[in-house]
Amino acid sequence: MNNITGKNLKENHYNSSLSKVIDIKRYESIMEEEDMVNLNKVKNILDIEESMHPEFTLAKNKARFKKKLVWYKNKKAWLDIAPVQKINKLFKQQTRELESIRSSKMDYEMELETASLTPSQRSYRKDELKMCRAHEKMAIQLISKMQLKFKSQSGN
Repeated sequence: MNNITGKNLKENHYNSSLSKVIDIKRYESIMEEEDMVNLNKVKNILDIEESMHPEFTLAKNKARFKKKLVWYKNKKAWLDIAPVQKINKLFKQQTRELESIRSSKMDYEMELETASLTPSQRSYRKDELKMCRAHEKMAIQLISKMQLKFKSQSGN
């Protein structure tokens, strides 16, 4: 009888631990989805508050995000005083960059659909996908501002 009870206790402990792992995974998945929904709701990613920044697994990715955000904000401010030739050069560069970002984003999305990734690889890919989505929004904002600048200058 003791043996059966001991076996049942081990199974209950295992099931309880497994349930906690599943709950944590479900929570992480929900948080990622909310993070992306919040990011998609933002009209101008270059003006978001720090509390709205996407959450990343790795601190270095948070730092990369902030660095990109500062670069795009500075370029956006620079557009107000930049000569047309420089804006045109930046426009071409950002258009190519946007194509590259979208290609990377698609690659990460496809990789995440496969079941062959380890948990750490999956986490890394999710961070990179989130970074691509945020970077894409930043590039689109900047390109949009440049297009408005071209339009206003062609009307003069």
